[in-house]
Amino acid sequence: MKLYDELVARGLIAQVTNEEEIREMIDNGKATFYIGFDPTADSLHVGHFMALCLMKRLQMAGNRPIALIGGGTAMIGDPSGRTDMRSMMTKETIQHNCDCFKKQMERFIEFGEGKAMMVNNADWLLDLNYVDVLREVGACFSVNNMLRAECYKQRMEKGLSFLEFNYMIMQSYDFYYLYQKYGCNMQFGGNDQWSNMLGGRELIRRKLEKYDSEAMTITLLLNSEGKKMGKTAKGAVWLDPNKTTPFDFYQYWRNVEDADVMKCIRMLTFLPLEQIDAMADWKDAQLNVAKEILAYELTKLVHGEEEANKAQAAAKALFVGGGDDANMPTTEITADKLVDGKIGFLNLMVACGLAPSNKQARQLVQQGGILVNDEKMDDPTFAVTEEMLREGVKIRKGKKVFHKAVLA
Repeated sequence: MKLYDELVARGLIAQVTNEEEIREMIDNGKATFYIGFDPTADSLHVGHFMALCLMKRLQMAGNRPIALIGGGTAMIGDPSGRTDMRSMMTKETIQHNCDCFKKQMERFIEFGEGKAMMVNNADWLLDLNYVDVLREVGACFSVNNMLRAECYKQRMEKGLSFLEFNYMIMQSYDFYYLYQKYGCNMQFGGNDQWSNMLGGRELIRRKLEKYDSEAMTITLLLNSEGKKMGKTAKGAVWLDPNKTTPFDFYQYWRNVEDADVMKCIRMLTFLPLEQIDAMADWKDAQLNVAKEILAYELTKLVHGEEEANKAQAAAKALFVGGGDDANMPTTEITADKLVDGKIGFLNLMVACGLAPSNKQARQLVQQGGILVNDEKMDDPTFAVTEEMLREGVKIRKGKKVFHKAVLA
């Protein structure tokens, strides 16, 4: 099976400008393509996962990826999917985020001479002359057509700033610039970027009279309820191990709903389709095995095999009752937090990040949602002794959050 057919079989393709042209290009390694990432945080997250995996798949088939970091467009802010205006970031913050992105992307994509490359659109957008852009680029865009774009419709009721209105033009200019400088003939992105991507293709056609640029959007990663995956009660699931530990990352995928596990394996892992097809009829206990496979494969992809093995061992220690719990998320409690050789259990929960305040920790205890060393904790006045901390105190919050407190 060639690449395009595999992408279809995995359910990764949403929209294409010209199916036959795109099939010919990517199947034969003729595509130099780009995907843009706006550095609005200092880490990539699960929402970027589809794009990163697609870049990896295409590079493995001989195509050349360009990872475009939106250092310039981030100074405007993408209105797609927003009902409010994004906060403005400083150049220093944007540059820091760009540096973090590159480090994480290197897990997926091989950079180097003749391989993948990373560019920052700040290098060309920030030097543009405003009047020149209006004359040379603005004349190619119809305001009527732009306002019909889905990314702007959602903002029109509350008000769309002129700053954000320019985002489509800037993203279109990226494609135009990369086409000329690097021979970039394809753009990939999320389904919510379709209007912006068509704008870039049209700009190339009108300005250069070239008709060999194409665009394709990637299926959004949604759960069985139609909601975007990649968020927990704590917020986004990050690829940075300092923001979401490898264990928590593993646990996120280990705990996906039964209805979502096979779809995630098909779309996100690099397991052969034949192996995945053989799992299609798995039910009940077999789905738990499928979830372990999903969690392990994705943790290995993002954090490496060693961290995946540690996370799997820690999870089995917690849920199966065997193995080593040394890799469970752990907080070291220093002696200065003890009073008369003890620390209040509510204070301990806050110190471990299991509750934002003593008040909320108390509510969790009173609601019966806390276990300590596998015993239900129902006394909010309980104090943990220094001796207990030396041995390690295992705290379970609800069904899925595990933590260990030890004496530093």
